[in-house]
Amino acid sequence: MPVGDAGVEAFRTTVRQVAEATGEQREAALRRLAALGAADPALRQGAVDAICAFLRTPPAEPAGASADAGAWREALRALGGLLRPSASASASASASASGEGAGAGGAAPEIVVDLSGATLVDADFGGCELAEARFADARFLGAASFADARFTGEAVFARALFAGEARFDGARFASDAVFGRARFRGPASFERVGFDGMAWFGRGEEEIWEDDPTWEMVEDVHPAAWDEPNEDDPDWPVAVLMGDYQGWSEGGDGARFVGPVSFRQARFAGPAWFFKARFGADAAFTDARFGGPVHLDQPAVDLAGARWGGAADDEPVCWPLGWTPEPGPDGAGALVPDRSVAPYARQLADPDPDVRRAGLAILGALGDARPELRQRVVDTVCGYLRGPLPFPVTGDLNPGQAGEVELRRGAQRLLAERLRPVGPTPDGAEPGLRHWAGMSLSLCGATLIDFDLSGCHVGYADFMAAQFHGVTRFDASSFEGAVFGLGGPDGRASFHGDVTFAGARLDRWRGARDVLGGVVFHAGVVLDDAEAGDGTPPGQE
Repeated sequence: MPVGDAGVEAFRTTVRQVAEATGEQREAALRRLAALGAADPALRQGAVDAICAFLRTPPAEPAGASADAGAWREALRALGGLLRPSASASASASASASGEGAGAGGAAPEIVVDLSGATLVDADFGGCELAEARFADARFLGAASFADARFTGEAVFARALFAGEARFDGARFASDAVFGRARFRGPASFERVGFDGMAWFGRGEEEIWEDDPTWEMVEDVHPAAWDEPNEDDPDWPVAVLMGDYQGWSEGGDGARFVGPVSFRQARFAGPAWFFKARFGADAAFTDARFGGPVHLDQPAVDLAGARWGGAADDEPVCWPLGWTPEPGPDGAGALVPDRSVAPYARQLADPDPDVRRAGLAILGALGDARPELRQRVVDTVCGYLRGPLPFPVTGDLNPGQAGEVELRRGAQRLLAERLRPVGPTPDGAEPGLRHWAGMSLSLCGATLIDFDLSGCHVGYADFMAAQFHGVTRFDASSFEGAVFGLGGPDGRASFHGDVTFAGARLDRWRGARDVLGGVVFHAGVVLDDAEAGDGTPPGQE
């Protein structure tokens, strides 16, 4: 039953204690707050808001190591209890165990959760029911579970960092699920997840109208540090002005998966958008169901048993090279191996480096023989190069790591040899057997090692946030247009070793210094046959 005026006053007092007390007193206040929220549905949203406000407070010490670590754990337990359908029973049991009474709970209201920017340790939201949920820029340390959770409103995990295992198995998203530029460092599982709205794993920038008051808070948003192996912080923006992007394929990096990820038996009723997402290991979409536009072309993706039931006018629909929909009697197309590109058959996804090496050779020969497939082959090789590496590429490497680096160099050579026109290269080396004219490169966020595009002719090239290690050569190269960032320092590429742009044309209409504005140079850079200085960005000498 409702707790009445006295209960409301007790609730306000308890909220103050959660904010101001410390140690065991704060833990006790959190338990009382959970009991009060469970006892009266009218107080439940306020209790959740107070707990979320506490969890959003930056810890003075590393999360889990402070003297108040017990309160953080208690806050997560209390929040999970209030968000589960059995909130009243669990909170009442907790109150009884601590000697505090609680009345019977009423019908569970839809609860809004805002944990934007919070640091959460071993967060367990399994089985919880949430309305609108904001976990943008949250740091999930340890394991994180949303297994069997239900989201009735928009769920935003944009730019969130999952440092350990992340589980969403059996979760249901009734509206849009936004994982733009989320980073998954450990294994991730979205098995049997239902995405009723858009499943967004693309860019991480939010689009905001010019007069939206949200702009006043954007400067206070601080995403988790970009301390990934081999990668400088690209300084991706948090938000852009509505209208800056004209399509879904514009903008910065997508979600980043270092470990294996599974979407087995997931159901995508709306758009499934993985444009610019990066997969560093297996990406299983086996037995998944797709019902709308799809952009999922990374070579690591396994679509065995998957089906697509979208309409003929659904655009875009983009699958990895080697997969194609085959219409079935129920109107849904089964995703089957594409025999027309044999002998290529997902070799780049194989854990055996020798198989991947053979796959690169097959792709090169396939493009040589079939000009209509060349751009798709280039996209596939670029997708392979965009996969994040879990180890530093400089310094001492074990044999397995050295093999991975050499494979990456081989993929780079495949591209360069076919992007050079017939004729000798500037250093006298022989060009590739064929020139694949007009190809575009999508290398956003790629880790490139001793990358040599000298003398190459390229259409459009996306090097936003690319990380160039070793010696890089663009001398005498020609591009219809190349970008190394979103503009200024946003999404900037980084050169960790020497680079030369001598004689290069990076854009038909802009000079090289303009194109390279905002790029970070850690070593020497040669531009227009003149030394621009060590680490000095062009245009800022």
